[in-house]
Amino acid sequence: MMHNDIQHELKSHLGVNEHLLWVGEPKQGVIFRTSDIFVIPFSIFWFGFALFWELTVIYYGIPVFAIFGLFFVVMGLYFIIGRFIYDAKNRKNTIYGITESRVLIRSGIFKKEVKSLNIKVLPHITFRENKDGSGTVLFGYDDFRSRFRNRNIFNTRNFPPSFDCIPNVKKVYDILVSIQTETK
Repeated sequence: MMHNDIQHELKSHLGVNEHLLWVGEPKQGVIFRTSDIFVIPFSIFWFGFALFWELTVIYYGIPVFAIFGLFFVVMGLYFIIGRFIYDAKNRKNTIYGITESRVLIRSGIFKKEVKSLNIKVLPHITFRENKDGSGTVLFGYDDFRSRFRNRNIFNTRNFPPSFDCIPNVKKVYDILVSIQTETK
């Protein structure tokens, strides 16, 4: 999406006399995350076992177990392929914005959802930067669960909101910190 298109998408969510200081979107396409080091081998094992189960019960003619096993085969396919498609589609529909007082996160595949966070009352802002300058800004405490999360497998509503996979993460972090310190 072009820079002007992103601004236009967020303008309807701005208050009176509120201006966008920064807008962006996450990296597009398939992304492999740190947690994939563990999830990919587990996914292959899961799918292989589920497929073996399914073929075995079909061979021996046990339809009840075949129906039961079909669920695990579908889950295995999701773990191997579907989660990457879901994550890429979700990031394609996600845009971020920073105003003088708020952080805006618009996302959603089936329905659009806008999160609005008051910068002045955020408890903690951290960032993780990759070698290429991209990274994630996390609005909350960075703990073990959030460090190894994989957004595209399970519901992450318990995790703090973030600007995920953005370019120039340090620049965005500096904007947020400068807004927070202006009000103190």
